[in-house]
Amino acid sequence: MRKVRVLIVDDSAVVRRLLVDCLTRDAQIEVVGTAATGSIALAKIGLLSPDLVTLDVEMPGMSGLETLAEIRKAHARLPVIMFSAVTERGAATTLDALALGANDYVTKPASAGSPAVALQKVQDELIPKIKGLCARVVPGLAGALPAGRAAPPRPRRRLQLDAIEPARAELVAIGVSTGGPSALAKLVPALPAALPVPVVIVQHMPPLFTKLLAERLAAQSSIGVSEATAGEPLRPGHVWIAPGDRHLIVTPTGGGLRLELDQGPRENSCRPSVDVLFRSVAAALGPRALGVVLTGMGRDGLRGAECIHEAGGQVVVQDEESSVVWGMPGFVAHAGLADRGLALGEMAAEIVRRVGEEHSLGETHVDGAA
Repeated sequence: MRKVRVLIVDDSAVVRRLLVDCLTRDAQIEVVGTAATGSIALAKIGLLSPDLVTLDVEMPGMSGLETLAEIRKAHARLPVIMFSAVTERGAATTLDALALGANDYVTKPASAGSPAVALQKVQDELIPKIKGLCARVVPGLAGALPAGRAAPPRPRRRLQLDAIEPARAELVAIGVSTGGPSALAKLVPALPAALPVPVVIVQHMPPLFTKLLAERLAAQSSIGVSEATAGEPLRPGHVWIAPGDRHLIVTPTGGGLRLELDQGPRENSCRPSVDVLFRSVAAALGPRALGVVLTGMGRDGLRGAECIHEAGGQVVVQDEESSVVWGMPGFVAHAGLADRGLALGEMAAEIVRRVGEEHSLGETHVDGAA
């Protein structure tokens, strides 16, 4: 079986060596080259034809963003993973890179950790992302979604069988991971300010990143957007994004709903986890819940989607063609849990239809975070 060919781009010799050590541990990955500058990287891409590039966000001379822009001019579909510091500046630059067409990012381990711990952290986070992004061009990678058509939706529980249409959704819960910031930058601004239900989102991101993401989406959208805080009551026409490293939970209270946050165990190696959110939504709203699973790798959201389905709620997923990685939505579709799969560009209209909103969609169209 052919290996995934990776080019590492970073101005730090220490980081380049760390990444080479990390990636060569995996029998399915081959590091075909390294580059210390953006200009060298651009030349090596043409010579080496890598399947994927890891790219440092902050480099002297030609920056990571400038290098990414040049890569996209000549190689529009070449997967690029940004390597970013967990700082406000690093988070902001990473979101800029995702808007410019980067496929995903990995955060650098804190310098205080031991080399062995740093290596393990990078390995655990980076290798699955490389394989997920390259599954379409390198068949047979470990952990890839099995080939074949998605299963048909499961029959609905008896509560729904006699209904002509499912119950109108009264809350929208969205789960998303790889490719999420760009997907949300298209979806959220397309939702009307007068949406008659609240929207809650789990995007797999660390602290700082989720705060900046919420701020950027708020600036682009007519509907309100903010990072979730504990105890906040849910209201129609607003979007809440789970903060990094906190599970987001919807809880009934006094005839309404409120948000809770906790640092319970990670699920599917994630905190926040889509499964945690979806379970709480299924328990709180039953058939009045709408779960939406967008692009992302892994299985997070699969068990939660099953909970929503079994409670009589609705589940829709992003289709394979418009997904950066058809992992999360693909597993839900293959399990027969999706009422419908559709392209990202159709998702806002579908949400509006399922919540019974008659207002027209917003006219703002954004291709990525500003």
